[in-house]
Amino acid sequence: MESGEGGGSGPRRPQCRLSPQCSVAEPPRCLLGPPRNNGPGRRRLRARATSCPGTVRGRAPRIAFSSARACALRLRRLGAGLLPPRRDFLEEFPETDEPVWILGKQHHLKADKSKLLLDISARLWFTYRRKFSPIGGTGPSSDAGWGCMLRCGQMMLAQALICRHLGRDWQWEKHRRQPEEYHKILQCFLDRKDCCYSIHQMAQMGVGEGKSIGEWFGPNTVAQVLKKLALFDEWNSLAVYVSMDNTVVIEDIKKMCWSPPQSSSAAYGSMHSHRSALGRNKNTAGFCSGWKPLLLIIPLRLGINHINPIYIEAFKECFKMPQSLGALGGKPNNAYYFIGFLGNELIYLDPHTTQIFVDSEENGMVDDQSFHCQQAPHRMKIMNLDPSVALGFFCKEEKDFDNWCSLVQKEILKQQSLRMFELVQKHPPHWPPFIPPTKPEVTTTGAELIESTDKLFELEEEFEILSV
Repeated sequence: MESGEGGGSGPRRPQCRLSPQCSVAEPPRCLLGPPRNNGPGRRRLRARATSCPGTVRGRAPRIAFSSARACALRLRRLGAGLLPPRRDFLEEFPETDEPVWILGKQHHLKADKSKLLLDISARLWFTYRRKFSPIGGTGPSSDAGWGCMLRCGQMMLAQALICRHLGRDWQWEKHRRQPEEYHKILQCFLDRKDCCYSIHQMAQMGVGEGKSIGEWFGPNTVAQVLKKLALFDEWNSLAVYVSMDNTVVIEDIKKMCWSPPQSSSAAYGSMHSHRSALGRNKNTAGFCSGWKPLLLIIPLRLGINHINPIYIEAFKECFKMPQSLGALGGKPNNAYYFIGFLGNELIYLDPHTTQIFVDSEENGMVDDQSFHCQQAPHRMKIMNLDPSVALGFFCKEEKDFDNWCSLVQKEILKQQSLRMFELVQKHPPHWPPFIPPTKPEVTTTGAELIESTDKLFELEEEFEILSV
């Protein structure tokens, strides 16, 4: 929230009892009752609140509504997590000649605004869910309040899978029949313990990263979780590379993407022996030789407490690259999936809406209406971004990666000082030897596997902070 100066004298306005300085027009968790007339001169506004995060010093709340009953209903829904809280985003696109960039594609508002909105609505949108099976059998049955960064990681990975199987230009339209690959991708993310990228698998894999179930994740932790879960996903067969120390090593990526696949006999034996949750996507595509499609994630710290303005142009350039998967980030304890920008405003998908659990139907299809955001996208000033972010890129073929390297050399590394990250050809000699990650040898079901990840993987080191 942006701070403002206190106002002068004027008519007294109703205030949230929790915070007299609250300035949120519709406080996300303030459950306001309708005005009640308890007699002449005794009309008052009641407020019941547990927390009110939108406080601005020196301001009283601005509450304007035409119907007290309608206002109270909306605020109760906001407090229950049934509607997205209104923060400092700008919903309507302005009339401007500036281009809009969405995941490597350029749009012009005046010429093709409808195409822009269709492109945004085609992205898979994962939000808080409730009433799914308890995580770990006895854990939470909703991720509201703590799973936003996990949902953003799901959105970034889902975009990579869309590009892998359907292509970047694929579009989603309401009530239109979608290809089989689309439904298989969506099933990877359903909130069930036997889906390879479900909230269950991600939360339990996070235990191996030092995060308890129900604890908020940062961008780097989510990147490490996705890297480990991808080892069990043989249908998509992704090579996931998470950079260290703000450095991308070309030699290591090519070694990983060209590494020989697991032997088919061992893989098929494992497939018939175990009905593993993470193996439900097994397919002979996972055993093909050649370049493995690359999901490249670069965790960064673009400042200490605030983003350093020197990184802004390079950060925006990443959204112009055809390999772009956007960025994970947001604000402390509020994660967003950034998919593009307009001027100095970032465009993002917001996971902070609680929807009910959706399962697949008997024919394998999924009712996907709630997995696409069909409203105007949110925007925020880039300077309001928390400096901890993670960039994502997808390279289906080696030539896509080579093209990405050229673009980075041209657009990102042209900055002589305080570069956003480094791209080097050879593995640094002072680093430990690079060994491409492989699937651990296990003989358990998927649910049991994820509960014991601390024995399978070593805890990754956090990325270092950039100087400013």
